[in-house]
Amino acid sequence: MMPIQKKLILTETKLFLREPAAVFFVVVLPAALLLVLGASIPGFRDADPSLGGERVIDTQLPGMMVLLSIVTLALSSLPSTLVAYREKGVLRRMSTTPIRPTALLVAQIAISAVVAVLSTALTLTLGHLVLGVPVPRQLAAFAGVLVLGAVAMFSIGLWLAAVAPNTRVVQGAGAVVMFPLLFLGGMWLPRDLMPSALRVVSDFTPTGAFGQVLRDTMAGHAPGLPHLAVLAGWALIAGIAAARMFRWE
Repeated sequence: MMPIQKKLILTETKLFLREPAAVFFVVVLPAALLLVLGASIPGFRDADPSLGGERVIDTQLPGMMVLLSIVTLALSSLPSTLVAYREKGVLRRMSTTPIRPTALLVAQIAISAVVAVLSTALTLTLGHLVLGVPVPRQLAAFAGVLVLGAVAMFSIGLWLAAVAPNTRVVQGAGAVVMFPLLFLGGMWLPRDLMPSALRVVSDFTPTGAFGQVLRDTMAGHAPGLPHLAVLAGWALIAGIAAARMFRWE
């Protein structure tokens, strides 16, 4: 990695850490919700026939907390930061220096990826130590689907940053998109309990596919190829759209 890129990543990391709200919602909140819900609702620690005999805290709840962290990063933190930089002219001014605007984009994506990994590790580690949540039984597959799902969600976030004219619009649009996607991912109603028609819709959303492969790999099952294809499709389509439509000024 070039020295300039390293310095830029370090600087952007410091700026991210100076935003307590961002750190809380992305890193702390998912782990805290897992511990609070898992400890306070006894039914979550009992085998649930509607979930194939699994406990909610084994796969459903941890998977949803990982999903929450990455979706919040992708649809709130990442696009808001990039649009704010464009709105303030930071990207335009960088184009006149040896540091290209793309370096800032790379730095933001790298920081988001690292934060996603740290948040996931914190959530699963605390869940295992405090609540006895099993370590993902398909660890390599879990890591793979985590990367693919994060790429898909970050691509959607970059597309939002590409089309939003200002920070107010991107923040509002991010919220409008985020909450329905979290619902379809199984955040409030597990996918196993969804009506068949709603579950079909969920299967074709990035969060529905992402949430399912997270649960599958945590339970020791191979991720379903249709869900992997959905994630890859969203990553490809949103990534191409973001690259073609992204404006530096």
